[in-house]
Amino acid sequence: MPNEFPTPQSRSKSIVEHLKASQIWRDYEKAFAEATGLPLGLRPVETFQFPLAGHPNENPFCALLARTNKSCSACLQMQQQIAEAAKVEAQTLRCFAGLCDTAIPVRVGENLIAFLQTGQVFLHRPSRGEFRRMTRQLLEWGREIDLKRIEETYFQTRVVSKRQYESIIRLLAIFAQHLAALSNQLMVREEKAEAPMIARARSYIDTHQSEELSLKEVARAVNTSAFYFCKMFKQATGLTFTDYLARVRVEKVKNLLLNPHKRVSEAAFEAGFQSLSQFNRVFKKIEGLSPSDFRERLHASGGSIPA
Repeated sequence: MPNEFPTPQSRSKSIVEHLKASQIWRDYEKAFAEATGLPLGLRPVETFQFPLAGHPNENPFCALLARTNKSCSACLQMQQQIAEAAKVEAQTLRCFAGLCDTAIPVRVGENLIAFLQTGQVFLHRPSRGEFRRMTRQLLEWGREIDLKRIEETYFQTRVVSKRQYESIIRLLAIFAQHLAALSNQLMVREEKAEAPMIARARSYIDTHQSEELSLKEVARAVNTSAFYFCKMFKQATGLTFTDYLARVRVEKVKNLLLNPHKRVSEAAFEAGFQSLSQFNRVFKKIEGLSPSDFRERLHASGGSIPA
């Protein structure tokens, strides 16, 4: 059991590690790379590394620049800027060399979980004038550069039309929604080395989620005081009892809505929500969209959600 409350940064890193180990990520990342020829990265909310570094489709020009201190610093600054700009929706920024990178937020309700990132492309064919301006900047930074290699990789950089690139970003925005659903499941179901008391509490909540359930009742079921249970449960799961129960119930609703004949109101009450207004508010907070919009999107995409 951790000795202190998990920070949003550590939780983001943990979720990203689990997402990268999932089959849906491996399948999509491979298909994306083969279909577009572009790199695709998944980065925690706060990181000081290049999310596309080492990818088989990494732009050789970007890899070359990352070897020098000043240009590396400029790229890192842009990564920070793009993360700040993309907290709500996808954002594309152009670096000092004229290449574009895009970050797409993965959000679970109000919580920013991670970023999908792609790019390292030109949206127009670069000119000789642009190349000269870029090399002057490199020289002003005082680094010795292999001008021949810089020129070779610069003009070999992938050029994607603006329309095509926008379509790629829309596809990634849809994929981000699937990752958000998987992230929500991980936040509820992630197996941890935890005290038996917490494991029993999780089991009790899963069994009785459809009933009116209180913190005091669960604490009593695991033979501890409400105060101690509240503190230990938050420390072990990173969620309050109320938030955890809400996520368990929302997952139940989402599974029930796989049945196209199940009404949203029926699913809500079956999962344990006591009123539709409460259900709608909680569902939108966790999922980022209304239950009806979720159902419409679910069945429009073939009626399946990530396991």
